[in-house]
Amino acid sequence: RTTANNTHQELNRHQPVGMTEPIGLVASTEAADAMPKASTVDLLHKRAVGGGYVTVRVRGDVGAVRTALGAGRNAASRIGQVVSTRIIPGPHSDLENLLPESTKE
Repeated sequence: RTTANNTHQELNRHQPVGMTEPIGLVASTEAADAMPKASTVDLLHKRAVGGGYVTVRVRGDVGAVRTALGAGRNAASRIGQVVSTRIIPGPHSDLENLLPESTKE
């Protein structure tokens, strides 16, 4: 990785993070598809966490993440159940170490 890329990733670590957790692959895929279409966010990760729960994570500015989470929740709710949706507007710098790595470079 280049220094510029690392600097960009370092700056992004402090951007708001949004997560939605539908039950099931199809509902989570609907959420993951709707979120970046609804606003300018980076789709970071989709991860099965067990028991049918799938977490979809995005990053962007607060308004964009809020809009994306609403779109993701609505899309997933049309065909399944959404357990939780959460935005962390100012994540601690160490939080990123606890989350699964982004699939996006």
